Amino acid sequence: MFARVSIIEGSPDRLDESIRQTREEIIPEAKRMHGFKGLYDLIDRKTGKGMVITLWETEADLNASTEAANKLRAQASETLAATQPPKVEIYEVALQP
Repeated sequence: MFARVSIIEGSPDRLDESIRQTREEIIPEAKRMHGFKGLYDLIDRKTGKGMVITLWETEADLNASTEAANKLRAQASETLAATQPPKVEIYEVALQP
């Protein structure tokens, strides 16, 4: 399994809107993609920093979702009034309970 970690820092006042956007737009879109296995949305309400972790069955599935992920990440950055470009990291999931 593979994970894409997207880190966005924005306005703490816009986090609830970002959560809504993730629930109503990003998750349904991701669920339609081949190999999607799950999503975690982590936030720090004090700083406005958010981290979305998406899980993918294979590296090929993760790679195939890159274009759509870039588009959704740009929308999330706009919603959060991001202070800098998002940071994206890719990992192989070594352990899962």
